[in-house]
Amino acid sequence: MDKQQVGVIGLGVTGVSCVDFLHAQGYRVTVFDTRDCPPEVDKLNGDVTLLLGPLTGTELAKFPLLVVSPGLPLSLPAIQFAIEQGVEVIGDIELFARQLQTQPYQHAKLVTITGSNGKSTVTTLLGEMAKQDNINVAVGGNIGIPALQLLAPNIDLYILELSSFQLETTHSLLADVATILNISEDHLDRYDSFQHYAQTKQFIYTQSKKALYNRDDLLTLPVNEAQPQNSFGFDERDYGIVKDEQGNICLAHQGAPFFAVQQLKLSGKHNWLNALAAFALGEAVGISKKAMLTTLKNYSGLRHRCEFIADINGVRWINDSKATNVGATQAALMGLSATIAGKVHVILGGEGKGADFSELTAVLQEVEGLIVCFGKDAEQIMAVSGRAQRVNNLDEAVQLIAANSDRGDLVILSPACASLDMYRNFMAEGIILRRW
Repeated sequence: MDKQQVGVIGLGVTGVSCVDFLHAQGYRVTVFDTRDCPPEVDKLNGDVTLLLGPLTGTELAKFPLLVVSPGLPLSLPAIQFAIEQGVEVIGDIELFARQLQTQPYQHAKLVTITGSNGKSTVTTLLGEMAKQDNINVAVGGNIGIPALQLLAPNIDLYILELSSFQLETTHSLLADVATILNISEDHLDRYDSFQHYAQTKQFIYTQSKKALYNRDDLLTLPVNEAQPQNSFGFDERDYGIVKDEQGNICLAHQGAPFFAVQQLKLSGKHNWLNALAAFALGEAVGISKKAMLTTLKNYSGLRHRCEFIADINGVRWINDSKATNVGATQAALMGLSATIAGKVHVILGGEGKGADFSELTAVLQEVEGLIVCFGKDAEQIMAVSGRAQRVNNLDEAVQLIAANSDRGDLVILSPACASLDMYRNFMAEGIILRRW
């Protein structure tokens, strides 16, 4: 791009990262935000022009280039008008992609990860694998640090989590390997249809040298069959699941077991697939097998997301307090009993926000241990399971289960509710569990 005026639409952490990057490159930057007092406004450089209030197409059309926050849909009339006038509209990831193809950055490898669920776990797990292998790695994008703030000459591997919103405005990524972990209904307030959402996710493959897809979710299959690709899933093919000679369930590659799932601190069958995806991505960019296996054994998960807390007298305690809706709790509990030797005990409750708890019936039937509820909507949860018991708070739930669990059991806090009826937020619940 020639040195020119650039409009940045939308502040916040990502918007400021764009402003700082463009300013350092010598561009004249104007920032637009519809809010009266946008976040991060105090971090703007003094040379930046700030325009607050409704967006107007005639004003935006004055700029040859607009960098739009991923939180803003391109369908906004003012942005559409600018596009129709020939304005180029991109996002922060496109800026990153273009810069990565220049010196002194173009030696680095790039992994891109998207999906409706699990992408933060896989992104973080892969980053830990690279660190274990003493690789200069930078991890961010839709999680943690904005992509533009990751750029540094000494980085040898970038790992980016990308949302569908970011993929809408990205065209130039040349990832060494990319994956769509899964696709389920999400963000349908932003897209014309579920098909439109799924097609947007596919943009990640068209900007990669190699694809990794989920065999158990055909929507993740690359449209271009000729593209080099690997896959992961619950069967024995490629990266999959097998039993070893001792009958242990194992992660495997081409039918050869390499890691027993009982060694994972991550709980749940969905995390078997997350572990397989991370391992496959790691092999694609040359992370050593030894480093990856060490990481798989030690990785306890993201805070508050099926996070391993402790093993107390042979009982594993898991914090999934971020599961503040029924779907998240379903994912955490589905098939969980089959992954451990003992019983699963589950803690639920809080403010259900009008949720239909009957959708938990099937997964709660799998739970052989205690089902303990508390909070505003405890009675509604108890109505879908005749074995559920009510307590006054999380402390009482922990005490009850601690007194009635045995070696080999697993205890999981997965509320299926918001916590605001009793606690400051879901993190506060997780902290209480950790304290025990």
